[in-house]
Order: sequence, then structure tokens, then C-alpha cells
Amino acid sequence: MKRIVSLLAVACSFQAMAQSNINEVFAAGLDDAEKFTTDYLAPASEGFMYSLSSGWYNTADAKPLGGFEISIIGNMAGFKNKEDKKAFEMNTADYENLQFVDGSTSKLVSSSLGDIEGVRVFVEDENGLLREEFDLPSGLASENVNFVPSGFIQASVGLIKGTELKARFLPKINTDDFKLGMYGLGIQHEFTKHLPADKVLPIAISAVIGFTHLDGSYDFTSSNIVAGQDQKLEVDVNTWVFQAVVSTKLPVINFYGGLGYLTGSSTTDVLGTYTVQSGPFQESYVDPFSIKKNASGVTANIGTKLKLGFFRLHADYALAEFNTLSVGVNFGFR
Repeated sequence: MKRIVSLLAVACSFQAMAQSNINEVFAAGLDDAEKFTTDYLAPASEGFMYSLSSGWYNTADAKPLGGFEISIIGNMAGFKNKEDKKAFEMNTADYENLQFVDGSTSKLVSSSLGDIEGVRVFVEDENGLLREEFDLPSGLASENVNFVPSGFIQASVGLIKGTELKARFLPKINTDDFKLGMYGLGIQHEFTKHLPADKVLPIAISAVIGFTHLDGSYDFTSSNIVAGQDQKLEVDVNTWVFQAVVSTKLPVINFYGGLGYLTGSSTTDVLGTYTVQSGPFQESYVDPFSIKKNASGVTANIGTKLKLGFFRLHADYALAEFNTLSVGVNFGFR
């Protein structure tokens, strides 16, 4: 199942592959598979929304008419010290068929971000004659990865009266295993441009609104327990950010900070045919379920930008439900 997480990571060509698949959980029946997958995947979906939404600005000083900047931006939403995101409490009383092999009725198990390995579960019929055992999947931390990444190209152009239009995109990725595309639109308006003393003020104040959309699919192989056809995962993510930004207005090195709010949603469709070949619940499922996750919260960041002619560098760090580091290489005029 950790292969689910690699769909989120390929946004910046990162591979987080593992040995176990989502397929095996279907051996416990459809309801148990849906419940476990929902809890397992939720933290990665949430972390990716925070990662995907960062990097909209590197100054509050809006570009003048015709000014432009093209940026290559990478974000990393960290979770190294967030134990509540790396594991969740699995209580067998909430499941119809899944049981722990060691006899426990409740314990912490790995989420898609975690590193708990070797948790063995089983399902069996009422008479105990048919039984199937398998390991629950671990997550990204077991691969020594403690962040959810994203990456894209972003362009900004200045319009009239302190308004700046922004667009971001990730070129279409299409391989035998996955497909991925991303785009976003944003607008920034500087309020200090309307003040008579704008040219002599040492700071700029503006507001930023940004929308980002990502969609992709990931094909994953069947296991020895579950066979099938066209097994894939389709993900659709939408996020909005609303932020107030303040920055200095110096020739070379500047500092900026922002305070705002993020809201987003993701839908994960588990598609294809899944045929359980062993154990007590040997059934077939077609396009079995969808998983929805919402995220929202306050974000605050602080950063710096170095400007050397048309070449610029920036980096900032955001405090939120998932703290996010954003870095960018920028090329601009005016």
C-alpha cells in the first residue's frame, strides 16, 4: 500500500516505493479495506495539500506593468516529529474481520507517513478453517523520508495599479505506471501602491489568493492474495490559500512574511477489478470505493529573497499543521 504514497511524491520525481500493496487489505472484505485505507492514506493527502499550496509569493512588492518573473519552486511539508500523523490507533472492534496475530485488540499502526513495520494481521471464517495472514503496510518514514514534496514552475506578471497575476504548472508526466498534471492560478494586490508615499515607504503590504489543482493516476500490481485487472489509483486535489503579506523594499536582500488560511480537498478513487484468491472472503470487487479528505488551517511564514539583477533566489518556512520549507530559483525583469 505504500505505493499509494508514490503518486504524491512523483510531483518532483521522487520515488517512495515499497513491497506491500493496497490489494492485500481486500482479503478482509470491502468494508474493512475501505476503513483501513481511509485512515492509512489521510495524513499523506493532508500533507500534500499543504506542500502543494506553498510558494505563491516571495515579496509583497507587486511588479509594475509588464514586469515578470519565472520561478522553479520546490516545497517540502515535513512530518518528522508529528507522531500523530505517522500512526493511527487501529481497534479491531471497529472492523468486521481484521484481527491482530499477536492477540491485541487495539494498537498503533503505521499511516502512509509512518515507520511501524511487522504488524501482522489475519482474517478467518467462523469455523477457523480458512485463514489468511499478511503484514500491514508501513509508510514514507520507513524509507527515511520525512517530508511530502511537490514541485512546479511558476510565472508572475505585473498588471496595472499594484496587481500581479500568477500561474503555476507541472508539465504533464505520462509513463507506464503513472500520469500526473498540475496547474494553478493566483492574484496578488499591493495596497501600499495606492499611497502617495509609496516610492519612499520601506515596506510593502499586499494580499494573495491562490488556487492549485493536481490530478493523477497510479497503476499498481496485484499481489499473491488478490488478482485483478486495471488496478489503479486516481487522485484529484484542489487547494485555496488566502494570505496577507508584508515585505521590505531593498535593492538586493529583502525579507518577507505572511499570515493566512488554507483550505483544500482531495478525492482518491480506487479503481479496477480486485479478486481475492485466498482466505475466507474470496470475492471480486470492481471500482470498490473513493476516499475523500479535507484540510484547512492557519499558515504563517517568514522568508528572504536575494536579488542579483535578473537572477533571484528565495527561501521561506511556513508554520502550519504541516510545517513547509519552500525554495525557489527565479529569473525576472523589473
